[in-house]
Amino acid sequence: MSDGLRVASLAVRPVKSLRGVEVERVALDRLGPRGDRRWMVVDLEGATVTARELPAMLGITARPLVGGVELTARDRAPLVVHEPHGGERVPVTLSRVGEATACGPEADAWLSDALARPVRLVWLDDPARRSVSLDHGGRPGDPLSLADAAPVHLTTTASLAALNRWLADEQGHAPLPMERFRPTLVVDGDLEPFAEDRWSRVRVGDVVLRFAERCDRCVMTTVDLDTLRTGSEPTRTLARHRREDGKVWFGVRLVPEQAGELVVGAPVEPLP
Repeated sequence: MSDGLRVASLAVRPVKSLRGVEVERVALDRLGPRGDRRWMVVDLEGATVTARELPAMLGITARPLVGGVELTARDRAPLVVHEPHGGERVPVTLSRVGEATACGPEADAWLSDALARPVRLVWLDDPARRSVSLDHGGRPGDPLSLADAAPVHLTTTASLAALNRWLADEQGHAPLPMERFRPTLVVDGDLEPFAEDRWSRVRVGDVVLRFAERCDRCVMTTVDLDTLRTGSEPTRTLARHRREDGKVWFGVRLVPEQAGELVVGAPVEPLP
């Protein structure tokens, strides 16, 4: 069944691996939600720093602003970082990027202090430089921000409800919030769990998105967003129910077929 589907929530995460914010609406283009994953934290050699190895990153929130981003964290003053047009280009190691623009010493110092290690903040000045890999369902001309594999990540409340039932019944575990999975778009309605795995295209309001691939899950989903400590769930339970090809799966990655706007409450329709 897939009747009465709607957008339950939307989120934008401007900085790769930092927490983002929920929004009521967001402009969407071929690159994904406007402002999403245009910034990244790197070490002094240009290697990407993520919450996979540094869970403390999930204690920092990045809020999109017009022409910039605001960084906030507990017990420190917020910092507004402007898009560094014309700034220093620095080499980065993230696949298919090559280089990005440095955001300057103030941003570097704020993040280095918050994360207790020397890091830099960089900005993807030219989104056309990177594309969705063919290995991840990309086609020629599909642009990609600093996201891992695709512009949009979709999950459903039905799939999370199924996972939380398994967690409760098998582990006596409290329900997990959807934010553990960092989706762009959450769909609610009369839907079988994991039905999204079988969608080839989906219309969200007036926008059509193409299925790229299912989303394999990494250790970031195991970080408790309150304590910032890593546990064993949901990976352990997903491995019992959703393991295939040596990976565990939850949610799907999508590529927008055209520009438009995503709005909470908009109808959602799977397409052939």
